[in-house]
Amino acid sequence: MRIPPRHQSRSHPKVRRSPPGTPWSRVTMTVILLVLLTTTLVMGWFGLEDFVHALTFPGRLTGAVLIAVAFITFLGAAAVVDHWWWHSFPYSGVVALISTFAALLTNALLVVETARGDTAFYLAVFGALTVGSAWAVFAVWRTAVKIPAPKRVAAALIVSSAIAIANFGYQNLYQPYQRETRPLIEMSLGDPVLSQDRKEFSLPVDITLKNQGNVGFYVLGTEFHAMGERVPLSAKDRLRQQWRTDAEQWSKFQEMNPLSRRKIHQPGEMVEARPWMPFGQWIESSDTFATRVMVQLPMDTPYDQLAFYATASLARKDRLALEPPLQFKAYSWNGKGVPTWVKKGQQQGLDSIIYRARVHENNAIDERARDPRYVTVYWRFGTHGANVATSIARKGEEDHVPTGEERRALVSRYGLVDVITGPIERSLWDVKSRR
Repeated sequence: MRIPPRHQSRSHPKVRRSPPGTPWSRVTMTVILLVLLTTTLVMGWFGLEDFVHALTFPGRLTGAVLIAVAFITFLGAAAVVDHWWWHSFPYSGVVALISTFAALLTNALLVVETARGDTAFYLAVFGALTVGSAWAVFAVWRTAVKIPAPKRVAAALIVSSAIAIANFGYQNLYQPYQRETRPLIEMSLGDPVLSQDRKEFSLPVDITLKNQGNVGFYVLGTEFHAMGERVPLSAKDRLRQQWRTDAEQWSKFQEMNPLSRRKIHQPGEMVEARPWMPFGQWIESSDTFATRVMVQLPMDTPYDQLAFYATASLARKDRLALEPPLQFKAYSWNGKGVPTWVKKGQQQGLDSIIYRARVHENNAIDERARDPRYVTVYWRFGTHGANVATSIARKGEEDHVPTGEERRALVSRYGLVDVITGPIERSLWDVKSRR
């Protein structure tokens, strides 16, 4: 009876591969190693940055996943060398196949992420790595790798792929469109205080910002303003045409005066305006900020009542990192570094004080793939009131007025929130009667 050669008695099967010394085999192994080692470096770099600096738990989890992928692809590079040359580990082919598949899946997801960026460099890098990883999977697979317990390996790959895709979808699809948390501004009026000579009076106004949500907010800008209103009473019922005139005032001055049978509302005039919270400060989850402002007027003021408004322009701390502080940039009335649309407001009697700060993205991939953004805060005031406007744009694009769709995208991406309270009206008849 013929005895088989000794080298054929090993338990693990022989795989089909090109002889190690052939040019094709060397080129194949070199390309696979290049793909895996490049993926290791890139994933390790982005993963470490996200793991340490990402603003959300899913972002840091993504960093941990990228670090794990970097480790797997590094082991895969060693397995490829063993699978092609040394043959010391019977399952090196399986490890090489799993690592190339992990590189393919991760690079493909990052192609989707960087496709939304501004620079084509990282899109080209991850696109090339995706193509290279796909070819590497095919090149390793065609060596007839023997997979032990193929059903278990397939299940592990499916589960790990599902986890990676679910985490990617949660961070990039669900989170930006989840229900927004919105802080609340409360404003209450105190009793008026007369001066010693009874020629002036002060009215205290308490403003409270409550963050009842589970995320913190940067306070980009705040404003409080008081409007003086003359409200004479008609001696008889007002006609329908006069109601129409009142309605036209709404659209012209954006005031919320009611249609009244006897009251004759006139456009309000600003008597005082100020910020009530430092620019660039933040309010944490479940935190409260309270302050008091004093509005002072002479006893012989011509106004019949005062209307009070308070506004806060906020940005979610889990959507961006603000490089403090917000620094003064320009005045609208000096014309230097002022956007065209602000100059038009200046011509209409609306002055602006402009502040600016650098914005950082909430994850390392977007931070690298997108051009630097800056948040600009416009603290505006004029005869008919005050407000705060914010914009986030690349340097040099301040003149661009975003469309409705672009504005919604900015609000969603950076968690921009405008909180407004008012008008809270207070009659002055009782105060003026004390003269």
